[in-house]
Amino acid sequence: MVNSTASKEKQRVALISLMAAIFLTLTKLIVGILTNSLGILSEALHSGLDLVAALMTFFAVRVADIPADSDHHFGHAKIENLSALFETLLLLITCVWIAYEAISRLTGREHQVEVNIFSFAVIIVSIVVDYHRSRALSKMAAKHNSQALEADALHFSSDIWSSAVVLLGLIVTAFGYMKADAVAALLVAAIVVIISLRLGKRSYDVLIDRAPLIPDNLFNEIISSTEGVRAIHDVRTRSAGAYTFMELNLHVDPMMPIFQAHELAHSVQAKIQSKIKHCFVHVHTEPHLE
Repeated sequence: MVNSTASKEKQRVALISLMAAIFLTLTKLIVGILTNSLGILSEALHSGLDLVAALMTFFAVRVADIPADSDHHFGHAKIENLSALFETLLLLITCVWIAYEAISRLTGREHQVEVNIFSFAVIIVSIVVDYHRSRALSKMAAKHNSQALEADALHFSSDIWSSAVVLLGLIVTAFGYMKADAVAALLVAAIVVIISLRLGKRSYDVLIDRAPLIPDNLFNEIISSTEGVRAIHDVRTRSAGAYTFMELNLHVDPMMPIFQAHELAHSVQAKIQSKIKHCFVHVHTEPHLE
């Protein structure tokens, strides 16, 4: 459904994101264990799920571009949406654990957090890496209209904020306020919940074939600017991954020759596809009866 160059570009940026997730997960886990920082450990677990999400995204963009076949007439693109929904469920489960540990420490369980140069370094490195990979993913998502890459970009953008919260918690902890680390962990959980629900809602909408948004007045513009088009009705749209599928009925002059009506249908398809990326349009032409 897309050319091989586009597919390779998406897979390459997904692979880079996967490598970054492996590096950050291991680094945060080691530093979190050595310093006993719940904030950093929560970030390590968060990064661990990022690793799972990045792996699913890499798999999803590979499968999503497999052409339609006899068993999948609309292609395999919905694997992107299924991947994003599964990612949401993983993140919400993580938030429950983070909140439980944070509340336990805030309500009296003694803990000691060792704040040192490594604590700050791992979070600062995390922010820098997440910034660069979220930009790369966002750029590639916009270029190829990939919902899987867009979800990853949004996810890692949220990671920047959650890491910043942990960094602030470490700074406050360094001045002797030990419970600030647990507060930071709670804020991380809250940020992840918000982002997860947003991603989950978008994925769910696509999986149940909720009609995607289309440009305002698109069909009125086509009717007014295309000679021979009398009316457009019974428009039906659905999404699958990066793609939009549209069906519509096109009314033309009943005396119009068949070949001319066929060319007119192609003209309408081209105008719609110029406004909506990766849109596959099926036009049914019928005579306009007053």
